[in-house]
Amino acid sequence: MSDEWRESIERAWGGVVSTARRTASEGLVVGTSGNVSARVGSTVLVTPSGVPYDRLRPEDLTGVDLEGNQVLGTMAPTSELPLHLAVYRNTDAAAVVHTHAVHATAVSTLVAEVPSVHYAAAMLGGPVRVAAYARYGTDELAANMLTALRDRTGCLLGNHGTVTYGATLDEAYDRTAQLEWLCRLWLAASSVPGRTPALLTPEQLGDVGEALKGYGQPRQDR
Repeated sequence: MSDEWRESIERAWGGVVSTARRTASEGLVVGTSGNVSARVGSTVLVTPSGVPYDRLRPEDLTGVDLEGNQVLGTMAPTSELPLHLAVYRNTDAAAVVHTHAVHATAVSTLVAEVPSVHYAAAMLGGPVRVAAYARYGTDELAANMLTALRDRTGCLLGNHGTVTYGATLDEAYDRTAQLEWLCRLWLAASSVPGRTPALLTPEQLGDVGEALKGYGQPRQDR
């Protein structure tokens, strides 16, 4: 391993750890639930199984190739490795964030698609779909996720949580935060007795999508 490659790996691992800790500190995961990964070339750095994020150290670095063979570290990769690898094999993702965010998980038990109550949905590529339930860690779950992710950068996993990806860890995390907020917003609006939230039309979401083109990061009104 060249010095340059080693530095890239170490820098990416630092990003994985800090992002994982952020998901915990901001309430998107509990305990060791959820997981984070980043791709460096053909190597995927991923949080190890069963280790609280505040205890992760530089020497806990865990990496696999795109076939899932461990190439770095000795700790077992997350049990959700098939999910992460499926994203990398089928998209241009450089980072993936999976959480068990409360509001998003609640919504995944209620609908097949997150109602478009806000244009934030366009920042994920359009109306956010819910992947059919399958047990965690299975190829079936990964396949269901890919169906829900078609032309999207995020989805819900039925009765489970969220998956988002991006060109950077920050982008993947921001999309997770936006998705959780969107779900929380819909739950709040739909809980008002006797009222039904107004939803944006596909044309209105498409108009926002067009406005977002050309920007490297999701952009809202400022």
